[in-house]
Amino acid sequence: MASLMEELIRTLEAEEEKYKDLLELSKKKTPVIIEGDIQKLQKITDEEQKLVDEVSAMEQNRLTVMGDIANVLNTDVESLKLSYLEEVLGKRPKEREGLARVHDRLKATIGELMVINNQNRELIRQSLDMIDFNLSLAKAMRTAPETGNYTKNAANAGSVLGSAQGGFDAKQ
Repeated sequence: MASLMEELIRTLEAEEEKYKDLLELSKKKTPVIIEGDIQKLQKITDEEQKLVDEVSAMEQNRLTVMGDIANVLNTDVESLKLSYLEEVLGKRPKEREGLARVHDRLKATIGELMVINNQNRELIRQSLDMIDFNLSLAKAMRTAPETGNYTKNAANAGSVLGSAQGGFDAKQ
């Protein structure tokens, strides 16, 4: 059981390090989103994906170790939580403290990561809303009403408001 607990603690510590790396990337992503630099955003997203793949592999290892611990404790693996393991390890203070410490750090890191990711999601949503607004404005300008100018023969000589250019100007 002791070796399983050590393996679990090592796995959780490694996961925490990867989550810290993800947190740093998320923090780097915020100003990139604000700047609207798509190339930098793509680079960061690619790095994030690599880290997520590594975390997934560690998570599989953690699930395997938790399954082994559940077998030793004769408990259902689905109901086995880290807080329960901390209680079970009451007679082993060193392992209990190690597990509690890594559990708390992991929760704090994931909590901070969730806050930053929610902030980034909101920034992206606002950027998309602004793009949608600009496209709607450009479309509305193309369908603007004509001015009420007439020739002396009562023919309409008005021009469409806001259509000085013939179409969408990508250079603006």
